Amino acid sequence: MTRLRTIMDHDMTKTRYEEKMERIRAGRYAKGDFILADAKDADLSGGILTTGRRRSADGSIAGYRTRAEFLAEIEALVKQDVVDIMLASTSNMETLQARGVFSRSRIMPAFRANDTTDVWGVVRGGDYRATPSLPYSGTDLTRAKADLCLYSMTFNNNAAADVATLEAYRDFRPRARAAGKKHFLEVFNPNMPTGFDAAETGMYVNDCIARALASLTADERPEFLKVAYNGPAALEELVAHDGSVVVGVLGGGTGTHRDTFELVWQAEKYGARLALFGRKINMAEHQPSFIRWMRAVADGNATPVEAIRGYHGDLAKLGLVADRCVDDDLLITEEVLMAAAAR
Repeated sequence: MTRLRTIMDHDMTKTRYEEKMERIRAGRYAKGDFILADAKDADLSGGILTTGRRRSADGSIAGYRTRAEFLAEIEALVKQDVVDIMLASTSNMETLQARGVFSRSRIMPAFRANDTTDVWGVVRGGDYRATPSLPYSGTDLTRAKADLCLYSMTFNNNAAADVATLEAYRDFRPRARAAGKKHFLEVFNPNMPTGFDAAETGMYVNDCIARALASLTADERPEFLKVAYNGPAALEELVAHDGSVVVGVLGGGTGTHRDTFELVWQAEKYGARLALFGRKINMAEHQPSFIRWMRAVADGNATPVEAIRGYHGDLAKLGLVADRCVDDDLLITEEVLMAAAAR
């Protein structure tokens, strides 16, 4: 009866993301409301190789996916209906929408509205990350085929570069409103050496975010933030500073699968209400199973350790070769996660 009532209470005109955000903003967040996003926008970071590694029938590596294979993977994950947001490049979102992939889905489609130069790091032979991030966008917002978009910024404690970044964001906002687009704001850690330690980086980024948002009227503000996880103190500070701002974390590097599940666990524990993962999902041996275990951790139905063992069990049942043995995959390798796990 409870499940039936829950189903009947759904507003089928709304995505699951919109329903969760309403509860979060109303202060009614509960287990099960954590939002998971699959960031399948990697083609904007480097092109050919960013679609990810093709897997053979047993899960072993067999080259790189074509764009058609990459789109098929996205379509399958939308049909799986576990994530709450599916983010893609403008061109791939157009193709997915033309196929009707989201026509009966409760997943929110979104596109990346800009690609700053510090995300161009997968271009073969490219050296873009050796200089401070510069703003760039090739998307015509009036033609993009989704109502939600991502806008990213990177601050480097460099006045000239940071002014250019803020001016580009200032110019983006009226264009987004005119095109009827809502946006969420991604703020990366500095891509250049700053002399900050990990804790100082978190506080620096928090201050940059608060300063940037202070210039915005209510209807200009982002739907939510997407920030690097700089540890519990920085996350809790950002969450507590302004209760009207919903904070999410970005997935970061590759690492072990324990790093992924641990990030979801810690992010939810310390106040984040969303997590957006790109490479960590795209590099998984079996993405649907991996996402199911991410969902279980986010909802409090599995610990990170239980998720690792469950995921490897799924791989074995599917006859797939794991990239790492279970003991290696149980290790936390990212320092910020190790420090918090030891608390």
